[in-house]
Amino acid sequence: MRLTEFWERMNHHLGPAYARTWAETQVVQELGGRTVVEALADGEAAKVVWRAVWAHLNLPPSER
Repeated sequence: MRLTEFWERMNHHLGPAYARTWAETQVVQELGGRTVVEALADGEAAKVVWRAVWAHLNLPPSER
């Protein structure tokens, strides 16, 4: 997954105004207690981060 697709999915599910703020502030246990922005900065693949977000938000299987 490309980073652009990741952010498109984040914007779709959280809204473009809130997605970035959520990614900067919400600690996701599935990412080792990091935020989305921290995990991406640490070099985690966008696909891995998306799967963690998907699980954290309890999104439907079709969105995985």
